[in-house]
Amino acid sequence: MVFDLSIVPPDVTQICERLRERGKRAWIVGGCVRDALLGKGAADWDVATDARPEELMRSFPKAIPTGLQHGTVTIVSKGHHYEVTSLRGETTYTDGRRPDAVHFVDDITADLARRDFTMNAIAVDPWSGELIDPFGGRADLDARVLRAVGDPLERFAEDGLRVLRAARFVATLEVELDAKTLSAISPTLDTYRKVSSERIRDEWVKTMKARKPSRAFEIMRETGILGVTCPELLEGVDMEQNKWHAFTVWRHAMECLDACSGDPILRIAALLHDVGKPRTRAFSDKTQDYTFYDHDKVGAEIADPICTRLRFSNDERARIVSLVRHHLFHYDGWSDAAVRRWIKRVGVERLDDLYALNRADVAGKGKTKDEDFEALEALKLHVARVLEAGAALTTRDLAVDGRVLMQELGLAPGRIIGETLTALLEVVLSDPAANERQVLLEHARRIVAERAQPG
Repeated sequence: MVFDLSIVPPDVTQICERLRERGKRAWIVGGCVRDALLGKGAADWDVATDARPEELMRSFPKAIPTGLQHGTVTIVSKGHHYEVTSLRGETTYTDGRRPDAVHFVDDITADLARRDFTMNAIAVDPWSGELIDPFGGRADLDARVLRAVGDPLERFAEDGLRVLRAARFVATLEVELDAKTLSAISPTLDTYRKVSSERIRDEWVKTMKARKPSRAFEIMRETGILGVTCPELLEGVDMEQNKWHAFTVWRHAMECLDACSGDPILRIAALLHDVGKPRTRAFSDKTQDYTFYDHDKVGAEIADPICTRLRFSNDERARIVSLVRHHLFHYDGWSDAAVRRWIKRVGVERLDDLYALNRADVAGKGKTKDEDFEALEALKLHVARVLEAGAALTTRDLAVDGRVLMQELGLAPGRIIGETLTALLEVVLSDPAANERQVLLEHARRIVAERAQPG
């Protein structure tokens, strides 16, 4: 097979041309070749060359020496980044991440031999379009099989992240994991334990871009990867729920994850939304069924350290924890005041996320009824009406503020100001018409007087 060179960006062709002008060879390599052969758009284009690092810097004086000790430079052109790497072989990986040393080679096959999976170990001649495929990557692509290059035990023992990449590729590329490659994951988890939390988080986020991320998490569960990274999720495996669910806690999490639309952080929340169920499960003699009281609250308490451990940003962690905490709701014709209080509690900024998460949660039960989705749509309409009416939802929306309270009531700065404003907001949530300066001041005087009474 000849590779379609018409899809190669001109910048990449120019990089290869400059190397050829200097008497060097170059090949297009890596994920871009794999994705192109799969008919997918390639995000990043990489080049391998027999030019040594010092020759690369002479050939591309403006290149960024992003990994010069390992033979890699980055060339920036029109805002795009292209990695160019000298052909190399590698020694041992003491830290489970990077080779202790590299040695540069002249043979493209020797360079491809160090790569993780056969479908990532295909090179393309940029002039003829010929595929250099010494490990059968093209055949594995056709068969939709993910197979390690050479001995999978060796590949996984070199770089601990490779086992997680294997799980991710199963989901994002929608392939099956070769049996020998799969069986090599569990014995090499000691190397995986050396992987930084940041790298694991990045792989999770990439996984969430798959059509069905659950395929990756099933691999993680089966092989022990998840037991190292997030054992809290394993507590729900094989745990029966109640009559409202057709699936176990774990299976429901997977169904919800796949059904959840939106960005990766929202899908992380979907993955964790019921993580509190195993620790709140109880059998009710009254209903003769299982209950999970406060699993949303307990789940948020569990999700917070998970997000911290995986080095999510403060904003991402706050978003995930908030969604886990507030995911549980069912609209059955709430009053306007109840809707306003719900919006206040969850936050206007979380509404769209909660709608998406709720829809996925309902779909993932396996016993979904039309009225469940209808209730969500009715809530969305009700919320829209409340927001359109412009009712106060936070203390910032009140017709008075702390300065006014101090001036009109003679209050000194302190907790009393915030507590009074919070009480006033409760008044306005019940009766939006009360959000008038004089009305609120009258309420404030009463609130302050009641607080001042002994006992």
